[in-house]
Amino acid sequence: MISYQEFLQKKSFSFEEILAFSRGALVCDPPDGFEARLPAPPFLMMDRIVSVESKGNKGRIVAEQDIRLDAWYFQCHFTGDPVQPGCLGVDAIWQLLGFFCVWCGALGTGRALGCGEVVFNGQIRPFNKTVRYEIDIRRYSRLKASGASVVIGDGRVYVDDDLIYTVAQARTGIFQGIAYPDYPARSKNSVGGIMQR
Repeated sequence: MISYQEFLQKKSFSFEEILAFSRGALVCDPPDGFEARLPAPPFLMMDRIVSVESKGNKGRIVAEQDIRLDAWYFQCHFTGDPVQPGCLGVDAIWQLLGFFCVWCGALGTGRALGCGEVVFNGQIRPFNKTVRYEIDIRRYSRLKASGASVVIGDGRVYVDDDLIYTVAQARTGIFQGIAYPDYPARSKNSVGGIMQR
C-alpha cells in the first residue's frame, strides 16, 4: 500500500499496483469519495502503466498489456479465428482516461462517456507479444458545481510497435454518488438509466 500523496506523485504503476487499485487496496489513507476502480481481471486491459504525466489541463498516459495465448477472448472470439475484439482496445483507452482523472485528484466513480472516430487498421492475435496504449490528454476539467471531473484524450493502440487503432476524442468522467458497493443488494444505485445532470 502507498499513501494518497504518494499515489498522486507516482509516474508509473506495476501490475501489482494496478491490481490493488482495481480492488480498492492500493491507497492506505484514501480521502472520502475515493471510490474509482479499474476493472478487475479478466477485463483489466493493462499490465502496467509505463508513464503518466500532466501539465496544466493536458497530459499523457502510456500503458502496456502482455498478450497471453490463453486469454479469455481468444477462446470465444472467434472459434477457428482467434482475435482480440477491437472494442477491448477502445475500453482500455477509457480505463486509462479514468485512471488519469483519479491520479489528478478526481473523487468519485468512473464512467466511459463516448468517443469520436475509431479507426481499426490491424488486429491482435494470440502470438503477438505486447499491446501499447498511448493517450494524449487534450483536456482535463473539474466541474465545481457537481464535483465531477471529465477528461478528453486521443488514443493510439500499437501491437508489437505497429499502430493498429486510433480513438479520437475519447471521454471519461468521474462522478460522485453513483457507486454501487453493496451489490447484489437492492439499494439506491442498483438500477441504471439516465444519470441526473
